[in-house]
Amino acid sequence: MFARFASRVTAAVVASVVAFGAVGCVTNEEGLVPVLPEIDVQRVAAIADQLPPAIADSGELRIGTNPPYAPNEFKDETGAIVGFDVDLMEAVGAVLGLTLDLKQTDFDKIIPAVQAGTLDVGMSSFTDTLEREKSVDFVTYYSAGVQWAQRAGDDIDPDDACGLRVGVQTTTIEDIDEVPAKSAACVAAGKPPIRKIKYDSQDDVANALILGRVDALSADSPVTSYAIKRSDGRIVPAGGVYDASPYGWVVAKGSPLAPVLQQAVQYLIDGGQYRAIAEAWGVEAGMIDTSVVNGATN
Repeated sequence: MFARFASRVTAAVVASVVAFGAVGCVTNEEGLVPVLPEIDVQRVAAIADQLPPAIADSGELRIGTNPPYAPNEFKDETGAIVGFDVDLMEAVGAVLGLTLDLKQTDFDKIIPAVQAGTLDVGMSSFTDTLEREKSVDFVTYYSAGVQWAQRAGDDIDPDDACGLRVGVQTTTIEDIDEVPAKSAACVAAGKPPIRKIKYDSQDDVANALILGRVDALSADSPVTSYAIKRSDGRIVPAGGVYDASPYGWVVAKGSPLAPVLQQAVQYLIDGGQYRAIAEAWGVEAGMIDTSVVNGATN
């Protein structure tokens, strides 16, 4: 199979910032879809021939994803699901001779659907953790840290945010691990806990910060950087990037699909297509040299 990731020709090609208007809102369903370089990827028989027969026979990968979480997976102005994750998975699909069947799915339902076999892969900026590895396997493809943001002019220290309202997207690593750990440290020090405010989408988190409904937000570093870039100066970083961990695509525990995806990612890393896609999206800071199955360290 021959696949070429041709340049997109849409109104979203030009980097833009959504007008904030009276309510000051931002949506990741518009703007900032880069023009990709032409990237040629052919089917690699030595890898594709290892696919599980059911997937090979179907000719497609059923993939669950939860936009908006730009720049990794979100919708462009036509309603198509786009992003760094999507472009990289399209390249993997080309290596395997498969097309992608992207299914928009609630974030917290993706892993159960993979476990149940109704999805082949979960692709939604999942952090690979030891706890999650107990129930599913991960194929790593990126390294992301945690990055907080604040309104311009504020002075918030993520390591001393006791008593503040912090926005997170529900069921993300910031929701289930990072902010609760910081809050517990506050309580242990005799200070008030962090007031974690959960939202269903990252758009809602960014809007809440802009509108003053929360004092800060916490998200994965590429996501926070993207929100800052599109905020027209209204929000800025709060502290540095820390706690880098691998992103991984989710597959069923023990599935033979995992090593096939890993080999496909590594093929793209070694061939330079991976770098070209990452640089087009401006996320090269988190590139990895080696993809593995289950790379969690904590």
